[in-house]
Amino acid sequence: MTERKPPGVSVESWVDRQIREAAERGEFEKLPGYGKPLASIDAPYDEMWWIKDKMHREGFAALPPALALRKEAEDALEAVRGARSERQAREILTAINEKIRAALRRPPPGPPLHLTEFDVEDVLRTRRENRGD
Repeated sequence: MTERKPPGVSVESWVDRQIREAAERGEFEKLPGYGKPLASIDAPYDEMWWIKDKMHREGFAALPPALALRKEAEDALEAVRGARSERQAREILTAINEKIRAALRRPPPGPPLHLTEFDVEDVLRTRRENRGD
């Protein structure tokens, strides 16, 4: 908004005129996401949606680092079960083990970590048995 509302003009008509003129200049077409559907239009309403979105954009986590790593370790095990190859499963386990090793050397703030590195061979053996390989 570059100008002040003139005296004697209602706020609504002044704002409407500002919007109409900006639309005529095509200023709304330059916005990011123009013409794309809203990301979570079908999601149930959440009063805190904007806070969660801001935290996600800024790289903040709702969980303390120790709990976030425990969740990531659980997700990694699930990813190992769904991996297409043993090589891919091994890469997933190696990556999460590196993170766990780093956290064990320098424990993150928050609750206790309660994690140990995964025994890669044991997890892969269990994976093979469950898949019937």
